[in-house]
Amino acid sequence: MAGDAGGAVPESAAPSLPVRASAGRAGRARTASRPRSSAARSGWAPYLLVAPFFLLFGAFGLFPLLATAWTSLHRVELTAPAEGRWAGAHNYTRLLGDEYFWNALGNTAVIGLLATVPQLLLALGVAHLLDVRMRGRVLFRVVALAPYATSVAAATLVFALLFGRDQGMVNWLLGLAGAGPVDWQNGPWAAKFAVASIVVWRWTGYNALIYLAAMQTVPRELYEAAALDGASRWRQFAHVTLPGLRPALLFTVLVSTIGATQLFGEPLLFNSGAGASGGADRQYQTLGLYLYEQGWVNLHLGRAAAIAWAMLLLLVVLFGAVRWAGRRRGAAR
Repeated sequence: MAGDAGGAVPESAAPSLPVRASAGRAGRARTASRPRSSAARSGWAPYLLVAPFFLLFGAFGLFPLLATAWTSLHRVELTAPAEGRWAGAHNYTRLLGDEYFWNALGNTAVIGLLATVPQLLLALGVAHLLDVRMRGRVLFRVVALAPYATSVAAATLVFALLFGRDQGMVNWLLGLAGAGPVDWQNGPWAAKFAVASIVVWRWTGYNALIYLAAMQTVPRELYEAAALDGASRWRQFAHVTLPGLRPALLFTVLVSTIGATQLFGEPLLFNSGAGASGGADRQYQTLGLYLYEQGWVNLHLGRAAAIAWAMLLLLVVLFGAVRWAGRRRGAAR
């Protein structure tokens, strides 16, 4: 009797079993639908997060690029931009026989070399000095970055005074050394050197800080191992530091090449009387200046758009050739 009483189920509990079973099935259905809805929401979340970038890029990056390409295929004047006439590839074929375009291309290449090579070499030296433990390192880093934060207009006007023919400090220093004065604004090579020096002054500190950040990622154990092997400071720099700086070097060379191709503010303001012509003999007119002259001085928007696309194609061909040469060199090894 005790066993029967202990194993008996109350009559009031029996009817509740189907209710509990149905409630359990409904709960499982709700929990099964929640992952589906949350998965749907999470599937759209990444697209919603990146949508603002693509919208801004499409409005301010892709659309101007395509509009410039379309304009380059028309004869369009700045005074009547809505009255363009189809010209096909005429604006591009015209550049092939335009001596001013080739002159601007040559000036851009020369000024780019005069500015980029010394700039990056100086940046390497400055970064190496800043990487040494010394007092006031933060102050020196701020001083190195100050030219980059300076307005291009202010820097160019100061350098124009320094390179003045009659009252410039550079010619005064040359006179102390026994050399004659140099016409920095009208000489064919002197003007290019003067414009390149402005670029070197403005961007050396910026590149130095990039190199400094890359240097600090190189493991110190490598320097210690090289020192134990008897490597000198120079050999450590050549065989430990430079290989560790390879990504930073490639980045600065890429950015400096693009900046040299687009050089505009420094040559425009170096000689205020020359304007967009780049000197009396166009001795330092760059592609950026020639584009500005065609579009906003001569009012030929179609030609200016063709020059802009020619600059882009030149960069694509240049970097493509470098990449192809690098791959062939790697395959040869």
